[in-house]
Amino acid sequence: MELTYEGTSAFAKSFGLIYLMVLSLGITVYAFWPSLGKRFDRAAKSVLDDEEGPCR
Repeated sequence: MELTYEGTSAFAKSFGLIYLMVLSLGITVYAFWPSLGKRFDRAAKSVLDDEEGPCR
């Protein structure tokens, strides 16, 4: 099999597309996983708990 620019480019585009789709799906599943909702809520509220008041 001869290695050409067109073949390499097509492979890179296909691999990149599949890689980004799987990565996006994984991140979406992680973000909406039911058991992680409490962890995300706690993390969002912990930022507000650290504030003491106006800057001096």
